[in-house]
Amino acid sequence: MHRIAMGKLATALATTLAVTAVTAATATAASAAPAASPTATAAAADDPFYTYDGSAPLSSYAPGTVLKTRTLQYHVVGIPTPVKAIQLLFRTADAQGRPSAGVTSVVRSLTGDGSRAVSYQSFYDSLNPADSPSRAIAGDVSLGGLIANGESLLLVPLLLSGYNVIIPDTEGQSADFAAGPEYGTTTLDSIRAASRSPETGLNSDTRIGLAGYSGGAIATHWAAALAPGYAPDVDQRLVGYAEGGLLVAPAHNLKYVSGSTIWAGVAPMAVLGAARSYDIDFAPYLNSYGTQVFKELERGSIVNALGQYPGLTWKKMVKPQYANPNSVPAFVEAVNKLNLGSAPTPTAPGFIVQGGGGVFEGTFSNLPGIGRGDGVMVAGDVRALARQYCDKGNTSLKYQQYDLLSHVGAAVPWAPSALVWLNDRFAGKTAPSDCGRIPAGNSLAPEVATTAP
Repeated sequence: MHRIAMGKLATALATTLAVTAVTAATATAASAAPAASPTATAAAADDPFYTYDGSAPLSSYAPGTVLKTRTLQYHVVGIPTPVKAIQLLFRTADAQGRPSAGVTSVVRSLTGDGSRAVSYQSFYDSLNPADSPSRAIAGDVSLGGLIANGESLLLVPLLLSGYNVIIPDTEGQSADFAAGPEYGTTTLDSIRAASRSPETGLNSDTRIGLAGYSGGAIATHWAAALAPGYAPDVDQRLVGYAEGGLLVAPAHNLKYVSGSTIWAGVAPMAVLGAARSYDIDFAPYLNSYGTQVFKELERGSIVNALGQYPGLTWKKMVKPQYANPNSVPAFVEAVNKLNLGSAPTPTAPGFIVQGGGGVFEGTFSNLPGIGRGDGVMVAGDVRALARQYCDKGNTSLKYQQYDLLSHVGAAVPWAPSALVWLNDRFAGKTAPSDCGRIPAGNSLAPEVATTAP
């Protein structure tokens, strides 16, 4: 990729993350930021494209089957652009393996052909379906949707480099935030659907690269991990996955962000997402304050959580007998299902970037067995996962840790480096390996339930 394009990509990603932070700060200052825009939510609910209304049962279709297709102008903050986007409703599976209908958007490159595509997974991080990338592309405007709108800047260098771009709504239509397995199946079936739609110009021979940061890294990594078993037809076309700021073991992250100034509010969002994904009722464990927080965030975006719950801890939200989260069976069940340490090993090459300067974003904890991270993601968990893959035979892994960069900061060097790495994979160059040079990490063993006192 041309250096100018790489520079634009890094600038765009930094701008998008900065917009997220500024928006959250503004909402905090106002002290009355809504969890969702009523107008946007109503518009999203009224759009019939998102509803499967066929006569045959959804379960009768193979995953990745295209159910609906539409072509529209690509919108940015509600303003139409000359760029066209093809949107597909397709059959996929939720976190519990049940048939569901997903949505993806495809933007064709004007300078390339259908031989190469990058599936870009957004970090829209929301519990509100109205904030999904496809809604923003279609013209809906919401507070949480500002992230997906900002990420539009990231597509330009990809398109100019000849890549077609696939943008799945990774969280599904229920907005199951942090539900990694669902992120993965949705991403893989999105690629299948894009490859089967004549309108996209892609086909079963199109080579695919995966890319995503933060929440997008969750989808990117779970897709790479599930591909060999769930979608071998996609796995054989994957040239590699490039990601940064990865969630590995959610139970560790809950403890890591506990009491932090900026990221503490993401913890209840993740619990809400897990509860929604696996039909878990956390209400019996919450105290009155926890009930209030959960209600405030049940349709919220990350911009409703960042910096708005400084000092929040698990103990402040639950009844005294559940002060240890492992005393809640539903919690243990959920986090173990979301632990990448227990997921399959990807066969595709990987490029993983992780920050270690979480103190610059107000997360100072350094707990035994967890250590430091980038403010929200735990560096030791990511190192352990990479080492685990090396030990299991996938040595095509490049790992880079920036100890002086936080979650937002590490995204800046990740963006251009990831695209250079992906370019080399598409070019057929041998993937570099850092196996044998990755420092030791944390235990990724499943959580063990305890008994409430």
